Amino acid sequence: MEIRNQAERIDLFNFSTPQMRAFHCSWAVFFLCFFAWFGLAPLMPMIREEMKLEPWQIGNLIAASVAATILARLIIGPLCEWLGPRRTYSWLLCICAIPVMCVGFAQSYESLLLFRFAISTIGASFVITQYHTSTMFSKNCVGAANAAAAGWGNLGGGVTQQVMPLAVGGLMAAGISSFWAWRGAMFFVGLACFVAGLAYYYFTQDSPEGDFRELRTAGRLARKKTSWGGFWSACMDYRVWVLFAAYAASFGIELTMDNVAAIYFFDQFDLGHTSAGIIAGLFGAMNLFARFLGGWLADRFGRLGGLRARIGWLAAVLFGEGILLVCFGHAHTVGVAIGMLLLMGLCVKMANGAAYAVVPLIHTGNLGAVAGIVGAGGNVGAVIAGFMFRAPTQDWPAVLQMLGIGVLCCAALPLILSLWNRAASPVISDVKTQEAFS
Repeated sequence: MEIRNQAERIDLFNFSTPQMRAFHCSWAVFFLCFFAWFGLAPLMPMIREEMKLEPWQIGNLIAASVAATILARLIIGPLCEWLGPRRTYSWLLCICAIPVMCVGFAQSYESLLLFRFAISTIGASFVITQYHTSTMFSKNCVGAANAAAAGWGNLGGGVTQQVMPLAVGGLMAAGISSFWAWRGAMFFVGLACFVAGLAYYYFTQDSPEGDFRELRTAGRLARKKTSWGGFWSACMDYRVWVLFAAYAASFGIELTMDNVAAIYFFDQFDLGHTSAGIIAGLFGAMNLFARFLGGWLADRFGRLGGLRARIGWLAAVLFGEGILLVCFGHAHTVGVAIGMLLLMGLCVKMANGAAYAVVPLIHTGNLGAVAGIVGAGGNVGAVIAGFMFRAPTQDWPAVLQMLGIGVLCCAALPLILSLWNRAASPVISDVKTQEAFS
């Protein structure tokens, strides 16, 4: 798909151009999606007590909260190319608002599991966010644009860790029982998602030149009856699966920590609900700058060394993440644990940004398919990690160390790819021409 008139820079305080409106709207609604997606995570100690949940049930809920996103992300990429990101985002938000509002009806483990599984579909919003910003910004700044939009959206996963316990506490202070307090809070989050879906349709457009449907009618954009041929083409490219594994090791760990951090500090260090939520929120707050930093540095490395340099940077931050995750699992005091959590969070977010600084430069004609496959990798990693947390909470430090070793193994894949490409082809700058090996 050939998109013209893409923005050459991020004009952060400009809301008048279609490129910047799409940028700001995409990260804002993605923020809300994350808020809805992980709104229950900091409340799990309260829900665990109310529903008398066992450790294996907690693990299943963690896995279910990211499971449906795998298939949704694979489907949503081709849908972006077919329907356009504006319509796809609006429909996703309005549909996913239903289980977010209805989770208040959950009164047993089985019903809660079902609703958490349904809510996880909203995680496909990430693919639309990356697709929309990729259509709006040129190669010299697309890494930074993708990283900033996704990072500020992911920030919702940190803010919800801090806001939801305070909101529920406020409702309980007003005389509402805990049974209804957390349910009512989730209802209002779901309602906000529905309103945001309508707003996204009216305030954005598919590309700098206009709506996909109008452009195809005018003959200015090739018609797409189906995108599945491009999907299978992307599946045949080994580089896509290297990015799939790398993103499983970065975003998969982010999703896992969003789910377990609050209950981990609550159980391991005997903290209160609010204190544990605030500490867990610090991990998500790293998205305010760290994911953008990872994408921005990837763009700079790309100008010097092409695609190889971007992949090498991705491998470097993944290695740092793996080592720090092992150290976090070894931390025995709350101060050391917080320090390791923040450093590990820095590497996790930078790795996320670095991965999606590579995505728009592979199979440029099948951007939606590549974005969907790689995005699904993050949720595959989170599901695998979620099942590992079925263990009793006293065994969670060992689980974290095992995950760290797994991340180190995944980090070796892009490093091998970078070295292989270095031996196979000369460096080509990715600003002036198509990147090497694309």
